Amino acid sequence: MDLAPWLLLLLLSIPFTLSQSNDTKPPPDSDLCNGVFVSYTHTKGSKIPPHDATNQPYRFESVITVINNGRNELKSWRVYVKFTHREILVSATNAILSDGSSFPVSVENGTVFAGYPSSDLKSAIQTAGDVTQMRAIVELVGTQFGVAPPNVPLPKNLTLVTDGWKCPKPTQKGKDVLEVCCMPDPDYDNPDIIDNKFLPRQNGDLTIMYDVIRSYASNYMAQVTMENHNPLGRLDNWKLSFDWMQEEFIDTMKGAYPSVVDSSGCVNGPQAKHYQDLDFSNVLSCARRPSIIDLPLTKHNDSTFGLIPFCCRNGTILPRSMDPSKSISAFQMQVYKMPPYLNISALSPPQNWRINGTLNPDYKCGPPVRVSQSQFTDPSGLPSNRTAFASWQVVCNITQPKHASPRCCVSFSAYFNDSIIPCKTCACGCSNNKPARTCSTTAPAILLPQQALLVPFENRTELSLAWAFLKHRHVPNPMPCGDNCGVSINWHLATDYRGGWTVRVTVFNWGETNFADWFTAVQMKNAAPGFEKAYSFNATTLGINGENNTIFMEGLPGLNYLVAETDGENPLKNPRIPGKQQSVMSFTKKLTPEINVRGGDGFPSKVFFNGEECSLPSILPMSSNSHPGKHISVFLLALPVLALLFLRV
Repeated sequence: MDLAPWLLLLLLSIPFTLSQSNDTKPPPDSDLCNGVFVSYTHTKGSKIPPHDATNQPYRFESVITVINNGRNELKSWRVYVKFTHREILVSATNAILSDGSSFPVSVENGTVFAGYPSSDLKSAIQTAGDVTQMRAIVELVGTQFGVAPPNVPLPKNLTLVTDGWKCPKPTQKGKDVLEVCCMPDPDYDNPDIIDNKFLPRQNGDLTIMYDVIRSYASNYMAQVTMENHNPLGRLDNWKLSFDWMQEEFIDTMKGAYPSVVDSSGCVNGPQAKHYQDLDFSNVLSCARRPSIIDLPLTKHNDSTFGLIPFCCRNGTILPRSMDPSKSISAFQMQVYKMPPYLNISALSPPQNWRINGTLNPDYKCGPPVRVSQSQFTDPSGLPSNRTAFASWQVVCNITQPKHASPRCCVSFSAYFNDSIIPCKTCACGCSNNKPARTCSTTAPAILLPQQALLVPFENRTELSLAWAFLKHRHVPNPMPCGDNCGVSINWHLATDYRGGWTVRVTVFNWGETNFADWFTAVQMKNAAPGFEKAYSFNATTLGINGENNTIFMEGLPGLNYLVAETDGENPLKNPRIPGKQQSVMSFTKKLTPEINVRGGDGFPSKVFFNGEECSLPSILPMSSNSHPGKHISVFLLALPVLALLFLRV
């Protein structure tokens, strides 16, 4: 058989086939998106020690790609990834975690990535199609559990969470790619956000401004201003921390100070090699993550450490509802830079901001976002303002960490029942040392006589047993653990009559910390409109989230100091005495005629102390069988003592 014709035909068909294949190759999916294209690509996975048949860990490597194919610049891009395989993220290039977490970190419930050091993506129109300015590539390395190669641990969700954008459900391509195309949201309240040079300033429970007020080639002066916007938010003895990303260090400060003054990191690092003429014995902090604390009141007018507006308050930031002038705290610091960032315009804020206080809410802070320059009053007194060189805003919001325990608790009592419903067992946490523990963390707290409220928990056992004996109540063995709360609040329903009702509120401080300018707030779903006044506190109703159902209380001038627990008259015999503040509150029924005071409306649904939400009892006082509506008699108060004497016989 002559093969020549067949070979000739085959040779003629090869270039035709290749040419046709190249001409019909579909474009990349990103080219089909006229908005912001986001993809997650799993690139590699491998088994890592330890070997565990039921809980085997695996290394994973993946890439997040963000491409701006829209008409305008994408400001401060942020991408949410819903991880679902108990992932632990070890590193990420060209991005940080927007909640300020440092690596390694568990991201099993998902996390938001923010661009760093470049957080903005230009458009093709602005760059003539320069993809390097339009695209961000984030390389991830981490650990996941349970998905062995060749299977791929793809996330469940992927979306752009930058304000003003709307994303559909992501689609999976093959077995290792998840992608989505996001478009501008036509219903967004501020659609011109994309056209602004800077993003608008955001609202939050606490905002931090990082303003560069003087700039030089090798260093700059920054002013940090923290402002409280939450009506129940508060910080005491605040501690602020952040990460330097480019080997910066703090030379001098005014209005605040590092909790640890240490320059050894510079002396042993590249900083001393570059700044050979700088006296590092006077440098305040070379830590990559310094902790900053406020200065005492005595330093406010100090020419070296103070003379900064809103500085030197012992770390206290109050709500605006208490004192607007004390809702702000500020300080300044001189920051030295390192090569190659030695020019006057090379300015970059620190990242991963975190702030906390003593017996205060927990705050979670986002990344610094470049905003329009702040303006300050001219120090010369002239009627003009000075503009900062550059400004960034950090927004922090109150959050409740997973498995976190409250730090205050509430007990309930009423005129129609002679028992106190105490704080819950382990309301503020219990010791994890099981061998050393001699109490039950699961047994419910047992009811108490009234006078037990003034006795520390460790001294209540005999009173509790005597009261249980008199009331014929079961006593668990072992006895329940205490509440372990530094602050407790007793809410006592004192009276309920035809035209109104009254409550007695007592705040106890069982800890070692004195609280100046303390406050407490109670949420009353149905009773707040009838609130009239408090007789020993300064109290008013507050509107929160559009609902005017919260009563805000603070000490009157001269009575706004809640002291710590102190020794009794005879420390060898008498138990320690808690700090205490008390007031009576009156309510009218004119505005709430259908209110059921004894049925539950007379008790709060939420209680806060210094912004921290307290633990509430799970039950309410019930009417006793004998003489409801009458106050507790002296004989009833003496019953536990008589029973205690009887038990000792």
